[in-house]
Amino acid sequence: MKQPKPIDAALAAAIKKSGLTHYSLGQMAGVAPAQLDRFVSGERGVSLATAAKLCVALGLELRPVA
Repeated sequence: MKQPKPIDAALAAAIKKSGLTHYSLGQMAGVAPAQLDRFVSGERGVSLATAAKLCVALGLELRPVA
């Protein structure tokens, strides 16, 4: 069975693929653009609450993998 991507890798990839600037995504999600910069570059992680905000802004869904 194929292993799912870790949430941080999947979310960072979705952010990059969106084509949105970190500023505009930050405005949509209520997250500081600098925090997005550090997350996407791999410097820092994000909390589950922040990941949920980013998912909503990107039209993604957080769900458990069974």
